[in-house]
Amino acid sequence: MVASLPVPLSPDDYLHLEAESRIKHEYIDGYAYAMAGATDAHVTIAGNLFAMLRNHLRGSGCRLYISDMKARVEARNCYYYPDVMVTCDPRDAETDTYKRFPKLIVEVLSASTEAFDRGDKFISYQALDTLEEYVVINTRHQRVECFRRGADGQWLLQYYVPSAARFELQSLQFSATLTALYEDVVLEASEEPESADDPRERG
Repeated sequence: MVASLPVPLSPDDYLHLEAESRIKHEYIDGYAYAMAGATDAHVTIAGNLFAMLRNHLRGSGCRLYISDMKARVEARNCYYYPDVMVTCDPRDAETDTYKRFPKLIVEVLSASTEAFDRGDKFISYQALDTLEEYVVINTRHQRVECFRRGADGQWLLQYYVPSAARFELQSLQFSATLTALYEDVVLEASEEPESADDPRERG
């Protein structure tokens, strides 16, 4: 990742510049990083999930956001743009360009961001006390990975693949089929063949 501006910015400076920018930037400990455009598969998966969750959450008091709403991680001095985010905390009504108390965050993986989404970004998200579930969705295979915070604060991982048929977002008491999630999605080419014997593929 290369910072768009080589000089450090304060969070307030970043928010001011971002409000006027024609492209989106994520903010990581003082530096702003331009975001690349998304692929067809990426956008379609995020849109499918948003549509399903919109109906599920109607009347619940929770708010659902897609792509253009920032998540603020104060403990790590970061602002990110999750692909899908849900907050049920009334304190998030106080800010209209970012949310600080999400319950669920979803990132749809891409080749350029996968390592970051699984690594440093996930570490940052773990600093959000209200976050119960972090989900990453693959664009090369039908595979959903749900990281859930346990009562002891430890994060546990569960995979969902076609053999599981359905996936669950336990933080929202929601489940749906992988078929619905990947509706109209043309999976992206994979550099390496998926192993049928990979033990991680068991949902």
